[in-house]
Amino acid sequence: MGEAQPRLRPTFSTPGFEFELRGALGAAQYRLTDAGEVLSTAARIADGDFDSWFDEWTATAGRVSAIAEAAEAAGHRVSARDAWLRASQYNSMAFFYVLGTRDPSRGPASFRALRAAFDRAMALWPTPVAKVAIPYEGGTLPGYWLSPDTDPRPRPLVILNNGSDGPVAGMLRYGGIAAVERGWHALIFDGPGQGAALYDQGLPFRPDWEAVITPVVDFALARPGVDARRIALLGVSQGGYWVPRAAAFEHRLAAIVADPGVMRVWSSWYQNMTPEDLAALDTTPKAEYDAAAAAGLPHAPAAVRFELAKRGEPYRIPSLFDLLHEVRRYDLTGVAGQIRCPTLVTDPEGEAFWPGQPAELYAALTCEKTLMPFTAAEGADGHCEPLAPGLVCQRVFDWLEETLALRDQ
Repeated sequence: MGEAQPRLRPTFSTPGFEFELRGALGAAQYRLTDAGEVLSTAARIADGDFDSWFDEWTATAGRVSAIAEAAEAAGHRVSARDAWLRASQYNSMAFFYVLGTRDPSRGPASFRALRAAFDRAMALWPTPVAKVAIPYEGGTLPGYWLSPDTDPRPRPLVILNNGSDGPVAGMLRYGGIAAVERGWHALIFDGPGQGAALYDQGLPFRPDWEAVITPVVDFALARPGVDARRIALLGVSQGGYWVPRAAAFEHRLAAIVADPGVMRVWSSWYQNMTPEDLAALDTTPKAEYDAAAAAGLPHAPAAVRFELAKRGEPYRIPSLFDLLHEVRRYDLTGVAGQIRCPTLVTDPEGEAFWPGQPAELYAALTCEKTLMPFTAAEGADGHCEPLAPGLVCQRVFDWLEETLALRDQ
């Protein structure tokens, strides 16, 4: 008999670990991961241990980076490209939990590693890719412009809007690859509070996302080969708020997709707070509230401390009192009805962060609209349908193609 095979963990009991594991397995559809690498790495991780998570994903990323280096040196471009893409994804897995580890100062190096691996993958991409700088309020936003070929004829464009903490490589699975395969351009970018715009430029989130998307659309329209009548905007996770918010004011968009639909970002912050906690937020002076939080937080469970640090990081607001009031501004009430373009709202079964809100956003829309459910029976449940990116892209892009084709009539 041969040697015993390593145990492959099928699941984590820690919800965040399980969600990330499912996302990594789903990403294999678009070659961002290999299922065997994902499961063997997960098997070495102590459930709920942030340091174990960071160390093991970093080790896997390092091993796969070495494969990429060797393949590239030997002239094996496809092998090198795929390995760099996987290394980027595994580094992003590690980076996600670095704030909960014994040494959060490793964060910048971890972020640089995931970004560098992604750039090396893009440099070997089989279709044209350009790193771009989008003019924005006296500076620029970083991005990547993907095209199917060099043919200059006008084509549809999908602008891919990330959520609150996803890696840039993740937007390939959420539509970047699917768009190019269908002959579209795709624009992936980091908005304020996201990726390099946050970690390299220090730009925080903002609720008025039209101030971001309007410059992005201006930039896109200035590039050759873009059909101005067929510009779509697709947002995932918290992008399910930002995209409808932007479309309520930026009317050059031909269609939008919110995956999932989000009416009130703030509800995900408040859903685990007691009525007493919520009352205190409105009745306690800021200094007193923050002092109590500072005294109590060190005694909170590690998972609670991490979640607050990670979710609060993109806002760059040091006061918890101010942060919990700021997130109330992320609300589409009274705004969703201003959207004019056709709108697709996904509604995954078991949505964890904003349950019930996709249907609520759909009901608030007065434009042409579609509510698209995804279910557990088809393996497409959960926030952003982590195990079913192929099915999601198929349905979403079929809808986009059919919707934008109406522009010819």
